[in-house]
Amino acid sequence: MSGTSLDAIDVALVNFSNSQAPQLMLARNWSIPSVLRVQIENLCQPSGDEINRMGELDVQIGELFAEAVLSALQETGISAAQVRAIGSHGQTIRHHPFRSSPFTLQIGDPNTIAFRTGITTVADFRRMDIAAGGQGAPLVPAFHDAVLRSEKENRAIVNIGGMANITVLAKNFPVSGFDTGPGNVLMDAWIQKHLQQTHDAEGRWARSGQGHETLLNKLLSHPYFSLPAPKSTGREMFHLAWLESQLLDMGEIKTEDVQRTLLELTARSIALAIEQQPAAAIDRVLLCGGGSHNALLCERIAELLPQSQLGSTTDFGVPADWLEAMAFAWLAKQRMEGKTSNAPAVTGASRPCVLGGVHLPS
Repeated sequence: MSGTSLDAIDVALVNFSNSQAPQLMLARNWSIPSVLRVQIENLCQPSGDEINRMGELDVQIGELFAEAVLSALQETGISAAQVRAIGSHGQTIRHHPFRSSPFTLQIGDPNTIAFRTGITTVADFRRMDIAAGGQGAPLVPAFHDAVLRSEKENRAIVNIGGMANITVLAKNFPVSGFDTGPGNVLMDAWIQKHLQQTHDAEGRWARSGQGHETLLNKLLSHPYFSLPAPKSTGREMFHLAWLESQLLDMGEIKTEDVQRTLLELTARSIALAIEQQPAAAIDRVLLCGGGSHNALLCERIAELLPQSQLGSTTDFGVPADWLEAMAFAWLAKQRMEGKTSNAPAVTGASRPCVLGGVHLPS
């Protein structure tokens, strides 16, 4: 799994032989070389020679994914023959679900992965959902529903990666959810520009600043936040250039105050999404993803949602840092078993679909 945050490749080796709960056997981060990260970021925005650049990156990312898998297997002593399949999300470079001909595009060539590892590789999970009239995202709520639903309480699962999304698991209601907006993506871009750091560890830089309410209201006026679900978003909509365009007529604002405001944007958009759920009041909010390590962000979410208990998916058997990687292992399992794995109430698809293309090793 490599998400919009571009912080690393998450490699999870998951055993599904126990029908009660998946077992995480190994979890590792595999670094993305800085040169490759910059090339991916540049490709996420329109520019010249895109097809050639995409074609080369597609192979390079596939090679990197394969390298990460082989390293993980070597560490565990498990052979390729013992692995039923690799579920590869790929690296999203475009996600346009609202266009007249909607599409999504992830690169990281699954043929390269299958050939290099000798393991059947399942990839391209999103486009079948789009073919069925859905957004192609978010896909992980179906996994949340399978492993984190409770008969005793209403839960919201909040994944804070580059983008943030929620899954609502309310008693006696089908799963629902959507992307709430930016998670870490704007905070990461801002601190990278001004402090040359990849992320704001524990929200310390944001804590040194003060929120700017006028700027916050301007950011929250983006049309995405008022769209009804189903909806999903990505770097095409929320990125550094967009943020800088919002700052043009705002006068001088301290950089740390902007960072604090961006944190508040993430916290408020998440809280508003949860508060507006029509099914039922949420008893417990479970966080996962890289943003769950941002102490200030967690504090603000807790303050904005005083009626809900705040915790982590780790508390309920699904490690917060590895949930998404585990989810794509589950999606691959579903595909290999010929089972559906989208949630039409979440994505807007016309029906449940079997997701992903299967690539056999040569």
